[in-house]
Amino acid sequence: LHSTERSCLLRELHRFESIAIAQEKLEVAPPSPGQLRHVFFHNALPFVGFGFLDNAIMIAAGTQIELSIGVVLGISTMAGKYCRIQNRLFLFSHSSSLAGYVEALASRLGLSIPDLTPKQADMWQTRLSAHLGKAIGVTIGCILGMFPLLFFGDEEEKLEEKN
Repeated sequence: LHSTERSCLLRELHRFESIAIAQEKLEVAPPSPGQLRHVFFHNALPFVGFGFLDNAIMIAAGTQIELSIGVVLGISTMAGKYCRIQNRLFLFSHSSSLAGYVEALASRLGLSIPDLTPKQADMWQTRLSAHLGKAIGVTIGCILGMFPLLFFGDEEEKLEEKN
């Protein structure tokens, strides 16, 4: 982070901490259903983008690597699948860096942070809503990210016709 970003982050952390200390003695009502929906969507939308990019890149790159390395080295189908699994693990570890870009895009599109007190943010309802949003978001993103599979069927049919 740049120095201005660090100072802004530190200022927000101090503000959040001072609110938490001030409200520590107060009883806080649980988040409303509207706030929980906001938390859900705030967590789901970036993960839809992440799941989409992750799956689309892995399918396209994995297939190309399997086809190119498998043909050049003359390896069996099982060995090609093993290479594809290793490729998937490698790409997954590096595609997590895309999450920051997806979150930045979501904030540019106007996805605001839910207005919760520190106690409300730590309640089980809020955490459950956030985790469900992430899980459902990445699931939808992965399903949408399977679109490269639509283009692979034609190539396999052409190969079968030649044989």
